[in-house]
Amino acid sequence: MSSNQTDVVFFDENGLRTDQRKPDEIRPMKIKIGVLSRANGSCYLEWGANKVIAAVYGPREAHPRRMQLAGKAVIRYRYNMQSFSVEDRARPGPSRRSSEISKVSREAFEPVIFSDAYPKAAIDIFVEVLQADAGTRTAAINAASLALVDAGIPMRGLVSACAVGKVGGKIVLDLNKPEDNYGEADLPIAMTEDGKITLVQMDGHLTPDEFTEAMELVQKGCRQVLEIQKAALLEKYASVMDDDSEIVEIEEEIAEDIEDSDADDITDEMVDDFVNQVSERLARDISAVISEYEVSDETSESTIDLFDDDIDLVIIDEDEESDIDFIEIDEDAVDFDDDSDDEDDDSDDEDDDSDDETEDFSKEIDKTSADDEEFDDDEEE
Repeated sequence: MSSNQTDVVFFDENGLRTDQRKPDEIRPMKIKIGVLSRANGSCYLEWGANKVIAAVYGPREAHPRRMQLAGKAVIRYRYNMQSFSVEDRARPGPSRRSSEISKVSREAFEPVIFSDAYPKAAIDIFVEVLQADAGTRTAAINAASLALVDAGIPMRGLVSACAVGKVGGKIVLDLNKPEDNYGEADLPIAMTEDGKITLVQMDGHLTPDEFTEAMELVQKGCRQVLEIQKAALLEKYASVMDDDSEIVEIEEEIAEDIEDSDADDITDEMVDDFVNQVSERLARDISAVISEYEVSDETSESTIDLFDDDIDLVIIDEDEESDIDFIEIDEDAVDFDDDSDDEDDDSDDEDDDSDDETEDFSKEIDKTSADDEEFDDDEEE
């Protein structure tokens, strides 16, 4: 900010600013998501004359390992201005200003990102300013927020940033380059969808009343930015979302099967009935397909009388059901009944043999006992 503004004109006779904007109006914004194929998420943003590109890499393993956190991911944010981004060539490499903006921007995302879902990991956010025209830190935060969404990083909500300041004794929204260079105050703010502030900085001087007015105005600006961010996301991912036209076609199809019903009057019960009907139809179709591979009842009945005492093997050709060949198997070769009878007979014989042996053994024991009794009687005598 510069106090040398005696010769600078900020408003015309109609109360409009030098770029023909109203005090509560932001500059035009253009957003394109997914511009870098090698990054997990990326976003290109133009805000007025600002041109910013953001890239997100991760979650990935944090290196060096000493930077790993056991309970959450490490969030790293790098803000950098290219040497050709300003009129006077900027010195390449990190500076005190870029280090400060990187720190406060990282802190703006830390309470929003669910970092505890990725322990020992790192989420790297890189922002490059290709062309600067005041408000680059807020433009970078807006681009980084969309890049995080594009990378699939879970967050509590989008982060929207906007700046408000004081020029010519008036509070205005979204300062341009002359207003930022020669204005009286600059107040960049970042907040979530529910109005929670994650970043606030101020350069210059504001009275308490002016600060309150500035906060109310910057909330309005952040809401405008949020709507633009959501529109960009819808443009990017509308193709993978449910198409309303397909839903209407399904409802019309249900309405055709339900008599005296319109698509707008369809209830959950009607949908359940329709699903049941479709399930029944599908079951019938499957049964019809299966039945093609099975022998019909008529064929079975016609072949029952063809069997005689011999064992016959029936071979049915599926392609031509009328061609039926009967192969007679020799009864002597395969005589299941006789084998079973023989086995039964053998088992009976074995049982009989065992019974006879038992009877003979019993008789011998009885005879031996009788002889012993006679021997005892002789000794007593």
